[in-house]
Amino acid sequence: MGNKRWLIKDSGTPEQVAALSNSLNDLPEPITRALILRGIETFEDARSYFRSGPNDLHDPMLYKDMDRAVERVIAAIQANERIVVYGDYDVDGTTSTALLTDYLLHEGVDADFFVPDRFQHGYGLSTAGINAVKEKGATLIIALDCGVTSTSEAEYARSLGMDLIVCDHHTPQEELPNAVAVLDAKRSDCPYPFTELCGCGVTYKLVQAIHAARGKDVSELDHYLDLVGIATAADMVSLKGENRILLRKGIERLRTNPRIGLRMLADQAKVTLSEATTRDILFSLGPRINAAGRLGDAARAVTLLMSTTSTEAAARARQLERLNEERRALDQQTQKEAFAMADRFLAGTQRHAVVLHNPDWHLGVIGIVASRLVERHYRPAVMLSTSSGIIKGSARSINGINVFAALSSCEHLLLEFGGHDYAAGLSLKPDDLPEFITQFDAAIAGTVTEGALEPVVEVDAEMHLSDLDTRFWAVLKQFEPFGQDNPPPVFLSRSLDVIGPVATVGRKRDHIKFSVRASGASGTSHPSRDVIGFGLGKHLETVAECQANGQPVDLLFSIDENTWNGRTKLQLLAKDVVPSTS
Repeated sequence: MGNKRWLIKDSGTPEQVAALSNSLNDLPEPITRALILRGIETFEDARSYFRSGPNDLHDPMLYKDMDRAVERVIAAIQANERIVVYGDYDVDGTTSTALLTDYLLHEGVDADFFVPDRFQHGYGLSTAGINAVKEKGATLIIALDCGVTSTSEAEYARSLGMDLIVCDHHTPQEELPNAVAVLDAKRSDCPYPFTELCGCGVTYKLVQAIHAARGKDVSELDHYLDLVGIATAADMVSLKGENRILLRKGIERLRTNPRIGLRMLADQAKVTLSEATTRDILFSLGPRINAAGRLGDAARAVTLLMSTTSTEAAARARQLERLNEERRALDQQTQKEAFAMADRFLAGTQRHAVVLHNPDWHLGVIGIVASRLVERHYRPAVMLSTSSGIIKGSARSINGINVFAALSSCEHLLLEFGGHDYAAGLSLKPDDLPEFITQFDAAIAGTVTEGALEPVVEVDAEMHLSDLDTRFWAVLKQFEPFGQDNPPPVFLSRSLDVIGPVATVGRKRDHIKFSVRASGASGTSHPSRDVIGFGLGKHLETVAECQANGQPVDLLFSIDENTWNGRTKLQLLAKDVVPSTS
């Protein structure tokens, strides 16, 4: 079917579907099947999915070592010690850093922050970064969104007379850092019920625990939820459980009462925050926050997020906008070079991963391009550059293939690596690159199942266009926020007539636009629906021929609202389209 394989997912027996539908006031079958595919099998499951809120969040004190972390921070506050927050330079790290630093300063603590430079200090905790923190007079370092694999660095900090608290969400190694506390739900001995919080989510838990231990009301911390929401969306963590709650509440905060720095950033990005969605975070706000750490000093993003005046925030936002424009230009050039190199790398070979190295590529954009290589070739991709004689880079993966595990099997060739299932960072010596390419490909090959490297569109359910009424959309809208493990449901409708003009749109004419109606149907009970297919401009000729010949099409799509000239209507977001054979 087209260039992709359509996979209609198994949503259980007809009896299971009927039982859930009945318990939810005869919910339409396509939506019921979509719910089952998200693990929702009972009325109570549905209540949790649609109605869970802050009261359903877990107690932060369930974290292993949380009591020790809280005790040490409170002791530092009481003794007026110097606390330095050490964050990462991506969206998750900078929002985490802004959250904790702002909280400590607001509470009258002698606090400062440090975000490493990716060129000078590298990723995460480093001896150079720890030296910089020591110069700030720290007696306590709180490492956010990094540190769980930094065993030697933890010992180095200890040797300099500084205590360390690690607040992370990445996969730990067998040996944990020798720190006052290591907060990471992925620890094998951590009883915390939810393991998929982003770094900013874990930071929020730490702040909640500190605030509660000092006898204060944790609801006073709600103004930090916009930061937690942005990090949760941008870090692509699983949108189940607590992440779903935190992102939903974060978006509510963005829409109603965001901090001044985010308002000014949204102005630069032409985003209407009162209508903000996950997509706005992923494609507008997140990239601009990331630009500070990719091309400049990530402290600029932290300062923006902590701004208290519109003058300061506006200046910082304009600064990030300029960096983002520069990032886009670098991004486009790097992508052009990488795509050509990947074509040569894969030509005539049976490779299971793409591994590319160019010593001149900018470290700040190779992660973005690695993600696009994954989309283009549908296999794990590693993009590598060289900095100070060391090869450094980013790895990205596809659904079902754990890139962190693959890197772990090559650990003997790597100087450093860290990350999670679908995204990771690494560094190695130039002499080890050829062997790494071989062994990494072998590691991926060992996990690939039949058809795993074939692009697949997973389908939640078949539906008739006439199913799409007011109630259907009202329920479907409550599936939001969308993201990892909670994508927009994809539906299949068969035998649709193509009506109206068929055209490509967009600056590069790479999108397709047309309208459809159930084959042979007419009248108000069978309205036509507009279709937009982003990146599907290549199907123009096929769809136009079907229209000219009167041949129906089968369409895969999700459903969204489109507002144009003040008028809002539903549209179908095409995932694939083929001539109907039935």
